[in-house]
Amino acid sequence: MNYQLKYRPFAEALYDALAEDAFYQTMEKSVADPALGRERMLCYLDYSMVESEQYGELFIPEEHQYGTSIWSKPISPELQAQKSAEKKAFLGNVMGEPSLQTYNSIVSHMSEMTDTVVQEDYWYLSIVGVLPAHQGKGLGPGLLKKVLEETDRLGVATYLETYVPRNKSFYRRQGYQEVATFLEPTTNAEYAVMVREPKAG
Repeated sequence: MNYQLKYRPFAEALYDALAEDAFYQTMEKSVADPALGRERMLCYLDYSMVESEQYGELFIPEEHQYGTSIWSKPISPELQAQKSAEKKAFLGNVMGEPSLQTYNSIVSHMSEMTDTVVQEDYWYLSIVGVLPAHQGKGLGPGLLKKVLEETDRLGVATYLETYVPRNKSFYRRQGYQEVATFLEPTTNAEYAVMVREPKAG
C-alpha cells in the first residue's frame, strides 16, 4: 500500500526526537525489510499526526512551525472502534503484519498497566517534538501550552508515557508528576506514566 506523507518534515523531526525511545525502536525493528525501517516509521509518525487531527488534537504553531504535539482525547465508543479499525488497517497494509502484531502486543500491555493509574476522561499526550533547527531554544513548552490551557479550562487531567528517563525533567517543568513505572515485556524496557492535574484559573 502506498502511503503519501502529509507532514514529512515533522515526521522526520519526530523520528529523530524519538530515537532513544524503546517503543519506536522496537516498532522499527518489526519492519520485515530493515532497509525500509526508517521510511515506514516516518509513515507511522505521519499517520499519528493525521489521526490526531481527526480524533484528538494536533498542535503545530501557526506563526513558526518549529514542532508539533500529538494528543488523544476521550471519544465515543463508535468513534474509538472506527479509529482502531483504521489504525489496524494502516499498520497491516503499510507497516506489515509483524509490525501490527508488535504494536498490538505492546499497546495491549501498556493499556492494561496504565489504566490502573489514569482515568477515562484524561487527555493523552502521545508525542511531542521540535524540529532539529529549532532545538535547544526552549521552544518545547510552547508545543504543549495551548492544549494544556484548554484542559485546564475544562478541568481535566492529562497524562503521558515515556521510555526515556532524561525526558522526565522537561515534563516535570510542565506540571507533570510521575505516578508509576512499568516493565513492558515486548520492548523489555521500563516506561513511566506521568500525570498533570488541571490548574485552577
